[in-house]
Amino acid sequence: MAKARPHVTAADTAAPVSNLPVKLPAPANKGAGHARNPGFDLNLEWLEGVEVNFSAAERRTATLLGRRTVKKQWQAAWLLKALTCIDLTTLNGDDTAGRVKRLCAKAKKPLRDDIAEALGMADRHITTGAVCVYHEMVETAVRELEGSGVPVAAVSAGFPHGMSPLKQRLAEIRASVAAGAKEIDIVITRGHVLTGNWQALYDEVKQMREACGDARLKSILATGELATLRNVAKASLVAMMAGSDFIKTSTGKENVNANLNVSLIMIRMIREFEEQTGYKIAYKPAGGISTAKDIMNYQFLMKEELGNEWLEPDLFRVGASSLLGDIERQLEHYITGRYSANNRHPMG
Repeated sequence: MAKARPHVTAADTAAPVSNLPVKLPAPANKGAGHARNPGFDLNLEWLEGVEVNFSAAERRTATLLGRRTVKKQWQAAWLLKALTCIDLTTLNGDDTAGRVKRLCAKAKKPLRDDIAEALGMADRHITTGAVCVYHEMVETAVRELEGSGVPVAAVSAGFPHGMSPLKQRLAEIRASVAAGAKEIDIVITRGHVLTGNWQALYDEVKQMREACGDARLKSILATGELATLRNVAKASLVAMMAGSDFIKTSTGKENVNANLNVSLIMIRMIREFEEQTGYKIAYKPAGGISTAKDIMNYQFLMKEELGNEWLEPDLFRVGASSLLGDIERQLEHYITGRYSANNRHPMG
C-alpha cells in the first residue's frame, strides 16, 4: 500500500515569504501596467548607428553569474515572482485537449496547497503569466481558463518556421484572436534580417500587429538563426518600431535558443527604445530555461539593466514548461530542507 504524502509545514528556519516585501500582482493586472506601444515609422538612420561589442557583452554576462546570488527566504521570494511570469507552454505535435486542460489547471494553481500555505501565500491566488498553445488548442484553453484572469497566448503566423505566405499567416492570427487568444506569439521571417531587408521586416510585423487588434503581439526573432548579435539588435529595434508589445528570443525549436548574451543585447535595445520614444516594451526569453537557477539569472539581468518594473509579468515573461516543476521543488526544499522527487511536482 502506498504511503500517504506528508503535509508540508514551514520549518523554524523557513519564514513565510508573505512577510517579505515581494509584490505578487493579481491576475487581472497581467498586461495592463503601461501604455501600449503604438508603433513608429521605420528609422533606417537609427538602425545604421547600431553597434555591438561581442566581447564586452560576454564579459558583462559572465560577471553577472559570479556576482549575483540570493539565498533562503529571499530566494523563495524571487522564485515566487518568477512563477507569476511563466508562459506555461505546450507546443508538441502530440498535444491533446486533455494535456491542455491539465496544463491550464496547473496554470491556475501552480503551487500545491501545502506549499502555498507554508509560504504564507494561500490567499494570494497566484497564477502563471499565461498559457501558450498552438492555434488548434486556443478554444480549449480559453474555456478551461475562463474567470481565472490567466490569458491564452497562441503561437501563430507559421510558427515555428515563419515561411508560409504572409496572407495565410495574417489569417491565422485573426483566427486565434477570434478564438479568444489575448496574446499572439509570431515568428519573423529570418531571411529579411539576414539580407538586411529592414523595410520588408517592418512591413511584415506592422501588418501582424494590425491583425492582432487588442491582443498583445510578441515578436519571436529566432535569434539562434540571425548569425550576429548586431542582427539581433537591429531586428529587435525594427520589431519595436513596427508596434511589437514584446520581443522574444526563440521558438524553442532552434538549435540555439535563449541565452544571456542575446538577452543582454535585446534588453539594451528595449532600454534605448524607451529612452527615444517613452514606451516600455516587454521581454520574453524562451527555450532551454528549465531550472530555478536559470530563471534567476534572467531576473538579475532584468533588474540590473531595466529595473524592478521589468520583473513584473506585464513586462517580463519566460516561455517554459519544466521550469515550473523545478521552482515548486526548490520552494519545497526551502520549507522542509529536503529535495523531493520530481514526480511530486507533476506538470500534467
